[in-house]
Amino acid sequence: MAAGTALIYDEEMTKYKLLWVDPACKIEAPERLTVSHEALVRSGLADRCVSIPVREATDEDILLVHSEEYLEAVKKTPYMTLEDLKEFTLHYGDVYFHPNIYHCAKLAAGATLQLVDSVMMAKVRNGMALVRPPGHHSMRSAANGFCVFNNVAIAAQYAKQKYGLKRVLIVDWDVHHGQGVQYCFEDDPSVLYFSWHRYEHQKFWPNLRESDFDSVGKEKGAGFTINVPWNDVSIHKYCSVKIINDLLKMFKNFSPDLVLVSAGFDSAIGDPEGEMCATPDIFAHLTHLLMNLAGGKVCAVLEGGYNLTSLAQSVCQTVQTLLGEPAPRPANLEGPCKRSVSPSITLYIVRCQTVPCVFMSDCSAFIFLFQCTGVPSLLMSLCLITASQICSGLALVHDVSMAMMCVVQHAAAALSNRYSNVEPNLVVFVLPQGCGDMSGFMHAVLGLLLPLGYEYDPSLVLLVQMPDSGLSDSVWQHLIGLLQGLAQGHTLVLMQEVEGACVRPTASSLLGEAAPSLGQLHAPLPEDVEAIESLRHKLKADWKLLQTTGEFA
Repeated sequence: MAAGTALIYDEEMTKYKLLWVDPACKIEAPERLTVSHEALVRSGLADRCVSIPVREATDEDILLVHSEEYLEAVKKTPYMTLEDLKEFTLHYGDVYFHPNIYHCAKLAAGATLQLVDSVMMAKVRNGMALVRPPGHHSMRSAANGFCVFNNVAIAAQYAKQKYGLKRVLIVDWDVHHGQGVQYCFEDDPSVLYFSWHRYEHQKFWPNLRESDFDSVGKEKGAGFTINVPWNDVSIHKYCSVKIINDLLKMFKNFSPDLVLVSAGFDSAIGDPEGEMCATPDIFAHLTHLLMNLAGGKVCAVLEGGYNLTSLAQSVCQTVQTLLGEPAPRPANLEGPCKRSVSPSITLYIVRCQTVPCVFMSDCSAFIFLFQCTGVPSLLMSLCLITASQICSGLALVHDVSMAMMCVVQHAAAALSNRYSNVEPNLVVFVLPQGCGDMSGFMHAVLGLLLPLGYEYDPSLVLLVQMPDSGLSDSVWQHLIGLLQGLAQGHTLVLMQEVEGACVRPTASSLLGEAAPSLGQLHAPLPEDVEAIESLRHKLKADWKLLQTTGEFA
């Protein structure tokens, strides 16, 4: 299993800038790259990464996406006068040229390919390329939106050609629609392109009709383009988490061999372009969720981001998560529901103020979410481990039912003794054996458990695997990996000490190793879909992350 996180950066990519007055382009400045890298150095994150040297993309690399005529035109820019550069720029939209930009654009594309090589050759598990100029707006024969060559699109074609990949997922969380990537793959079913972006009913740049939700690809690629256009800048943070939660079902069904992220941070708070309010921690959670795909092979490539403070913080959060650090608790998500809910066929949910008496013979797992606002982490004051030393733990016990009750009672007592005014707050999820089949189980986890967990915002996750659970090791590993996005990774797993217990896969997941691919999942059984939808309707009044976009718009 590959280990380590690559960081690719070269100061050479800062050596071009706008040479004339252009209010639209002045925000794309060299400082975007330097502040991002300096923040990684100051925080010690850069030293923890594997430094990969940058190379220039070759003509052959660039021609995977761009036309020969366009490449030859850009090749002439190093020899142009200032007036020639201005005139050349007028052929394209919202972009500028500089005598050194061709060299930097080759470095940006080449750095992205170096990252793909490092991940695909298992030199590292994942990584981030800090590059400039960005790429996702650049089209086959046109520069656009500060972009010269389409770094991520070139990387996707390169990975398919060199490594024989069958499915590549591109997630574009830049605040602008990456039309260049969409155009490149709109008829290609081997690349699933997802973009969320400001749209404002086509009033926000790039002002394209094909940026709307009903642009889904064409011909064989129909259904492999997903656009989520935002028509309101006041999108709440829980919308971002909910969208990715919902789409994870589709992403897992696609079963990508590689995840490429067009990592633009212009939706971050204070950005002059995005004018939105995403705090840097949201990018940590998005990264964590994507790391549960493709065996953890995730390549993040810098796109936009023009507020130097939030850009640097967001880059650090992304790299920190790629390194395996727990994602911070998401701030400002809505609180827990205020009423108990009847159980459903597929997923039981019980909310208690006291220790629950829940014993079921047909359960695969219990998932306890402790909420302890203002209380230091409980993790590993439970039974084994101190929270200040270890983030997660695995306990093998003789009687898992008894151990489960002891741990829950210990947690409740610890809270009551230390904080006399604290009433332990607890949500219990009970996943019955089977849930129809693997697709039904994952549908329940992604469609209900994960969004509820994010909204509840626990301080601790206690995951209990019952004997003869019926869960495969790979599904169990995916469950652990997804739940570690909660409670800053504070997770305690209880398992019965029996022959065949999946100790090694559990331990590897708790240590941050990516779960193996589940393969392409088929549609869940109709009865599972019906049961999950029935429970969603019962819960949605109290849990906002279970509402559809239309319901909370």
